[in-house]
Amino acid sequence: MGDPQPLREVSVVDRLLLTPEEAAKVLRVGRTTVYALMKSGELRPVHIGRSCRIPQAEVERYVRWLQALPSRPQPSPDAA
Repeated sequence: MGDPQPLREVSVVDRLLLTPEEAAKVLRVGRTTVYALMKSGELRPVHIGRSCRIPQAEVERYVRWLQALPSRPQPSPDAA
């Protein structure tokens, strides 16, 4: 039998369920923003006991939804 392999740390994107903090890191927003998105229903968590987790697929769905939104017009530099 060979030497035991070192345990590799599972990256956040390899996880099936993310904590709100991990989802915030993936989305590059603050933890408070993730909680606000969950409260508004834009991001749908699952509950396991008292724990709240966000499926990786839900994060991906949310990003696709954001991409589908019409972009907001940017103010022209001459408007000032």
